[in-house]
Amino acid sequence: MNFDLNIVPFSRRESFLAISLLPEGEDRIKGLYLRTVRGGDDKFGEAFRIELLNRRNEPVPFEAQASPEMIRLMPASPEGSPETVGLSSPDSGASAEICISDSRTVRFRSHGCGIRMTFTPAAYDYAYEAAQDSWEVNSFTHGCRFMLTRLTGQMNMEVEWNEIKSSRVVADFTVDAGADTAEFAVEEFLTVKEHRVGWENFDDAVDEVRQDFAHWLRNTLTVPKPLQAARELAAYITWSCVVPAEGCLTRPAMYMSKNWMTNIWSWDNCFNAMALVRHNPKLAWDQFMVFFDRQDESGLIPDFVNDKYELWNCNKPPIHGWTLSWMMRRTDFIKEAQLREVYGPLSKWTRWWFTYRDHDGDGIPQYNHGNDSGWDNSTAFNNGIPVESPDLSAFLIIQMEILAEIAGLLGLAEESAAWRRKADDTLDRMIRHFWKDGRFTACRSGTHEVSEGDSLLLFVPILLGRRLPEHIRIALLEGLRDETRFLTDNGWATENVNSRYYKPDGYWRGPIWAPSTMLLVEGVAAAGDPELAREVSRRFCRMLNLSGMAENFDALTGAGLRDRAFTWTSSVFLILGHEYAG
Repeated sequence: MNFDLNIVPFSRRESFLAISLLPEGEDRIKGLYLRTVRGGDDKFGEAFRIELLNRRNEPVPFEAQASPEMIRLMPASPEGSPETVGLSSPDSGASAEICISDSRTVRFRSHGCGIRMTFTPAAYDYAYEAAQDSWEVNSFTHGCRFMLTRLTGQMNMEVEWNEIKSSRVVADFTVDAGADTAEFAVEEFLTVKEHRVGWENFDDAVDEVRQDFAHWLRNTLTVPKPLQAARELAAYITWSCVVPAEGCLTRPAMYMSKNWMTNIWSWDNCFNAMALVRHNPKLAWDQFMVFFDRQDESGLIPDFVNDKYELWNCNKPPIHGWTLSWMMRRTDFIKEAQLREVYGPLSKWTRWWFTYRDHDGDGIPQYNHGNDSGWDNSTAFNNGIPVESPDLSAFLIIQMEILAEIAGLLGLAEESAAWRRKADDTLDRMIRHFWKDGRFTACRSGTHEVSEGDSLLLFVPILLGRRLPEHIRIALLEGLRDETRFLTDNGWATENVNSRYYKPDGYWRGPIWAPSTMLLVEGVAAAGDPELAREVSRRFCRMLNLSGMAENFDALTGAGLRDRAFTWTSSVFLILGHEYAG
């Protein structure tokens, strides 16, 4: 498979390194960049600009062809490529190849041409000759160091010093006179770099990466034949977005993207765990538990975490009980040891909502901000905050039911009974509180002023399925079948397409999202309409087969929006394609 580096970064499993074609930015020249995704999404992480050189050491335009194991750079005529215009023509037959040979090493090989690596220093960044044929670039900006090592050919370094930092770092790697090939490596490290005794053959390194991805692909959920190209893309995105356990990351973690959403959020991770649980249950369990490893004593789990820090200013909805229940039905990996590991943290997380997010004491927990719901700017928050929304109550009901089940399996009969009573009481309160005039509503906590708009968020309680009274189930299903309201040719819009608040690229005010689709597909199936679940899954998967694995999608055109290489989109595509779209 090949993919577009303008959209999908080149990376590999358990690496913080990535390579992308980036547009011009405020302090960035358009081009191909070696990046690091360390430190979160507040910076883009471009470290080195990569250029192709002819034998006169002049930059030449090139085309980039990317596959999971390698990038191939091929010279192009200036008028045929936007990369470089008006420069000398390339040498005939020249090319270069790039492979991330292990989690910390990028290998480069050029044929009949050279490669220039340009690092733009900031703060105290500096470069110096660490050993013969090796230069260290210490990047305070990226929180790591890079070692540039010549393997064959020539290395020419231009490094200028300006009082307290290197003001310019340019490395040219070129072929020897009369030779055809040059090779070098860029290694990422944090503290010290031990001397490397030998280097594996470049082709062998490429083959190892190819085999690693092939193994991942074989263990990726199957989908109907017409969706095979999208399955390969989804498999690549999920494989390449795994980063190693390091720093604040207690376990290997699947980032949301290696574009700019370079964290894991505490509900996004659940969908990735679900897609992994059948064939890679240990990694699935790591995805599910990584946030509980960082849990606060109060029971709160962070909004997001990366290798450097976690954010506590908001949080995400408690879908973890629903996720755990879903996974338990699809694997025998989750045994007593896993249940004992999760029971305490999941109990504390559930109690946190009733203890710290029910300020008016009515037994209905609230969201203090749209971000807490995961639907950041949903119209459910139109009238201000905090907001009581029925999806939150539904999640907590399901979470308490699975806690009751786990407590029973662990021999905690009294706790099991208490969780069931609390779940039943919350269900009664939810219906009395939110069901008005034939629909669920959201309201300001305390004042109970009903929010304006017509958000798909208010249909999430359908996850409760037949636990809901029949008249509520029927009304919710009718609303979700209505093709003049939410249901489009591509799936469910997140705001009624005829609402005055609907926006084609309005984030949670219109675009189709993978998590909302997954939740509601599971909900309508539980509520007794498996055909609607299959039909929406087919529409959603067909859209992704055409538009890729974007963060979200224009509900009417199906065009991908925002970050266009997203893991939870990939995971939901694989789940729905496997379970419903056939």
